[in-house]
Amino acid sequence: MIGEINEKGLKFDTSICTKTVYNMIDKGIFLNLTNKDLPVKKDRKKRKYKQVRNVALNNAKGRSIEERPPEIERREEYGHWEMDCVVGKGKACLLVLTERMSRKELIFKMSSKTQKCVIDVIDKLERRYKSKFQKIFNSITMDNGSEFLDMESLERSCLKAGTKRTTCYYAHPYSSWERGSNENQNKLIRRFVPKGFNIGKLTNKDVKRIENWMNNYPRRILGYKTPNQIAA
Repeated sequence: MIGEINEKGLKFDTSICTKTVYNMIDKGIFLNLTNKDLPVKKDRKKRKYKQVRNVALNNAKGRSIEERPPEIERREEYGHWEMDCVVGKGKACLLVLTERMSRKELIFKMSSKTQKCVIDVIDKLERRYKSKFQKIFNSITMDNGSEFLDMESLERSCLKAGTKRTTCYYAHPYSSWERGSNENQNKLIRRFVPKGFNIGKLTNKDVKRIENWMNNYPRRILGYKTPNQIAA
């Protein structure tokens, strides 16, 4: 990646700019490499979004994203996550969490897309991080899918009765752009797990390999640093 080379101050006998690389790809200079193989196509038009402010009828008691503090929107501090499910063929799916500031990704294979499976994953994370959990997972924003609707159980600590471990927010219906970090990360996951793929065939080792690749992939939006470097 040209940006990573520049950011690290690496020197070579010959140097080229990013536009030149794209032009070389368009001309077919690289064997078996086209724009379709890139995470984001060079000529892709920016998508327009229509803002929706309707309340989800199936989640009237959920805390709206409109109540989310502005500092979360501005990505000023670590610890605010977006959560989604990546589905394929069969019942098994992936629960994905994307940290908004660093774009760090956590991926978990679930046997089915249910509230119980989602809560089991969050409970597992709390047991892993113990007292640090609340700081690491200060908030979680998700859509109104049925698997996410048990807000009380998602927020309630499994280690200390009567204690709140995180704060949940729900995006508006038909507003995936409100979880833009999730959406962009899911496109990277689809490079490994295309639509229609049987996720049940993935091993936990496969899932962690995808997660590690994403967390060590330099991003232009991060100044060509990796999510792991930003989150450190």
